[in-house]
Amino acid sequence: MTLSREKVFRDPVHDYVHIQDKVIIDLINSREFQRLRRIKQLGTSSYTFHGAEHSRFNHSLGVYETARRIADKFERSFPSQAEHDGLWDTSERLIALCAALLHDIGHGPFSHTFEEIFNTNHEKLTQLIITSPETEINRILRRVSDDFPDKVASVINKTYPNQQVVQLISSQIDADRMDYLLRDGYYAGVSYGTFDLTRILRVIRPFNDKIVFDFSGMHAVEDYIISRYQMYMQVYFHPVSRGMEEVLQNLFSRAKYCYLHKPEDMRYPIDFLKPFLLGNWTLQDYLKLDDHIMSNFFAHWREDNDAILADLANRFLCRKPFKSIIVNPEEKTELATAVREVLFDAGYDAQYYFGENSSFDLPYDYYRLDAKTNRTQIELITKNNQIVELSKVSPLVNSLAGKVRGDYRIYFPKELLEDLRTIPADQLNDNQRKVLVAYANERSDDTHQVQQRLF
Repeated sequence: MTLSREKVFRDPVHDYVHIQDKVIIDLINSREFQRLRRIKQLGTSSYTFHGAEHSRFNHSLGVYETARRIADKFERSFPSQAEHDGLWDTSERLIALCAALLHDIGHGPFSHTFEEIFNTNHEKLTQLIITSPETEINRILRRVSDDFPDKVASVINKTYPNQQVVQLISSQIDADRMDYLLRDGYYAGVSYGTFDLTRILRVIRPFNDKIVFDFSGMHAVEDYIISRYQMYMQVYFHPVSRGMEEVLQNLFSRAKYCYLHKPEDMRYPIDFLKPFLLGNWTLQDYLKLDDHIMSNFFAHWREDNDAILADLANRFLCRKPFKSIIVNPEEKTELATAVREVLFDAGYDAQYYFGENSSFDLPYDYYRLDAKTNRTQIELITKNNQIVELSKVSPLVNSLAGKVRGDYRIYFPKELLEDLRTIPADQLNDNQRKVLVAYANERSDDTHQVQQRLF
């Protein structure tokens, strides 16, 4: 199972990705894994951060490499000496590495937006790709043992008995998050994603069937938590990227409507997408899709007879994001109604030119009895083998713990604002005033000046 000579991939984040196992290189060369080269890691974020063109392929390699370094460190420093001693079982290495490599194999084109419209789930599809006899990946994994694909899938599903392996791939500080923060920050051209990975890999260790961190490494873990928080607030939740998501979501929705109700307006064949429009797709249908194929559809839709479909396709391809207004949850109904009314009066179909987007994240959480779902809390270990939860000793992390961060936005075409600004203030109706005031208030420190100009 071991390669006669180690293979490497040159990587801008980790320098080299080291491959020593034949099953790993075979998985990388499989049809399903190579498809990830054609799936963007950050979806529409490249319309805001133009360098963020990297793929799920290189992220998956990065997660594998991070997991490999951790597993090698555990084998070297904390190998299990007796059953149930809470240390690292070296026989779990290959399962952990395969799960790390394949954790994103189920992602599709424009992942989360596509999922909402066509009712797919990348986590379930990841497990299906791993366990289905139809896939090359499954056949490669079965060379290890007949039950090996099910074991790898159970790590993704978080039901694998060894929780150290699960936490290595999925927890509040895991190989997946460590890679995507560094990688996304690097390609986006921002410094928010930077943290001391070398130090974290130095202080991470297995203990009592879980993964903990030496107390002396607390500040490196703090740095990681802050990095993740800033990346979500500044990159992942960027309002312009979300404005492009709204255009894309409405484009998919209109394409589905046109195919089902006015197919005569669609001039070009969309065979690969038909099963999803009809709701009868298979795994093989899903694996045919990628970002490049979808972009080809968009280019064709731009020339179709349906005016809304053509306009939305043009907006997406030519980077014309919807504008947004940030609103408080208690005010959203009133403002959403006003925006819809203004859109209707201006001749827009609000079903396709209006969007509501809520993007919230919990930067860090600890175990709570009253929580609906609990995350694996980050724990530190002292020299006396005492375990302490991170937020109990870190005021910095405590200030973020259990507190949801993000915002709620209403989206609409930029042209709507431009048209409203041409209307004299004394001729604005109530809904038009509400829209202009809400938009201006978000961008002005002088609310009184805004009110005075409009009223």
